[in-house]
Amino acid sequence: MSARRVNGSTRGHERGRHGSSSGPLSLSSRGLAPLEHKTAVVTGASSGIGAAVAHTLAEAGARVAVGARRVDRLEDRGGFFALDLDVTDRESCERFVERAVAELGRLDILVNNAGLSLGRDPFWEGSDEDEATVIQTNVLGLLRMTRLCLPHIQDGGHIVNIGSIAGRQAYENAAVYVGSKFAVRGFTYALREDLLGRPIHLTTVDPGLVESGFSRVRFRGDTEKAKQVYERVDPLQPEDIAECVLFVVTRPPHVNVDELVVKALAQSSPTRIIREEQ
Repeated sequence: MSARRVNGSTRGHERGRHGSSSGPLSLSSRGLAPLEHKTAVVTGASSGIGAAVAHTLAEAGARVAVGARRVDRLEDRGGFFALDLDVTDRESCERFVERAVAELGRLDILVNNAGLSLGRDPFWEGSDEDEATVIQTNVLGLLRMTRLCLPHIQDGGHIVNIGSIAGRQAYENAAVYVGSKFAVRGFTYALREDLLGRPIHLTTVDPGLVESGFSRVRFRGDTEKAKQVYERVDPLQPEDIAECVLFVVTRPPHVNVDELVVKALAQSSPTRIIREEQ
C-alpha cells in the first residue's frame, strides 16, 4: 500500500485562558504528535481491526510493519511491510521483530491486536485445546510481543493493547475469553507501573460490538451464527477502533490515555444490546 501523507486534525476550537477561541485545532497547533517519520508494528493485521489500524496509521504518515498468520492477505508496498507472524510461536515472534526493526529502522508504536475467541459454551463444555489457543493468542502472545519490542521502542513511543469490554464486565458462556481480556487489562496497568518514569506511553483500547471476522472465528466458520450477532443493530466498524488508536497515539508527549472504552450507541454492556424491531 502506498502510504498517503495527511495532516491529522481535531474537531472544534481550542479555548484560551479566558474562553476565547484561538482557531481550529491541528496536530501542529497543539503540539500533538504527527506520525510522519514514525514507525509502527501491528499484529493480527490480515483483517478486521488490525487491518484498519494498520491502514489508518499508514495514511497518517507512519511506516508500518504488519504481521499475521494469513500473510497472503497482507499487502507489502511502499511503507507497508507485510511479514509472517504467529504470536503463539516464540521463534515466529523473534523472526518477525528482527525483520520489522530491520525494515523500519526504528520502532515507535506497537499495537497488540492479535486475539480471538472460540465458542459460546459453558466453561465445562470447553476443551484444553481451545483454552490453550485463546490464552496463547490473547495473553501470552501479547506478553511475548511486548517483551520483544520494548527494547526497540523509542523515547516517546507508544504501546496500544486492543482489549475488550469483556475485560471489564464478565458475561456468560465465554469464561476463557473473558478471563483472557481481564488479563490483558491487568497486564496493561501493571506494565504502566513498571514503565512509570520512562518516556513510553501505554494504552488499552477496549471495544464493544465490532462487525468483523471475530464472530466467524468464534463460531468456527458458521457464517449464519456470526451474522446473527450483528443483526438489527448498528455495530462499530473496524475503522471506528482504528480512529481511536490514531487518537491516543497522537496526543501531546505529556499526555497518556490510560484506557479508551468504545461501544455502539445501542450497547451498554457485553450482552445488553438494543436491537431494532423486526
